[in-house]
Formats: sequence, C-alpha cells, structure tokens
Amino acid sequence: MDWPHLTSMNLEIASRQLEALGNQTRLEIYRTLVRAGTGGRTVGQIQDHVGLPASTLSHHLKRLIDQRLVRQERSGTSLICHAEYPAMTALIGFLSDECCADQTLTYRTGDCRKEATDG
Repeated sequence: MDWPHLTSMNLEIASRQLEALGNQTRLEIYRTLVRAGTGGRTVGQIQDHVGLPASTLSHHLKRLIDQRLVRQERSGTSLICHAEYPAMTALIGFLSDECCADQTLTYRTGDCRKEATDG
C-alpha cells in the first residue's frame, strides 16, 4: 500500500484509521502508547497492561501498524511499540480543521466549538 507522508491526510486514510481505532481493545492499546510518550512500550508491557494473549495482541497491533498509527522497532531482544504522533496529529487536525466552516459569517466571529457546547 502506497502511503502519502504521515502528516498528509485525506478522507480515505482518516476513515481507515478511525475504523482501526473503533475497536475498544485497539483504542486501549493506542491510548497506552500515546501515554507512554516517545519511549514507547515493549510488547510485554502492553500485554501486561491490557491483559491479552500474545496472539490477540499481535493481531490488534498489526491493525494499528497497518494504518500507520503505531510503529515497532527492535531493541536487543525486545520489540518496542511507539504511537506515531504525526499521524495522530494529522487525524485530529483532519477532524477539526473545518469545524464550523459552513456557519454563516455572523456566527463565526467567536470560537464555534465553544458556542456549540454553550447550548
């Protein structure tokens, strides 16, 4: 699969990434890696945290890796997983960049996201 630069986002990529994150277990794994920071977590640490058999964890990690949300690197005998922060930032930006873009100019004077929650 030919992937554009990680920070480039389009509807097809966003929908695949959101689909991968739409599974509760994968979302938990991903959030674990996001919280871990740039050092990542070993597969064993992730397994301990989420309590999954190795084969099941491997399946879920593969889905996240295939969508470029997670990357793995080997360090000695350990396999370390990292959240791909540029991909996460691109996905969040894709979802929020056009927030309130279709509102009339009169209503776009403030932060429409704040207005939407003010009721």
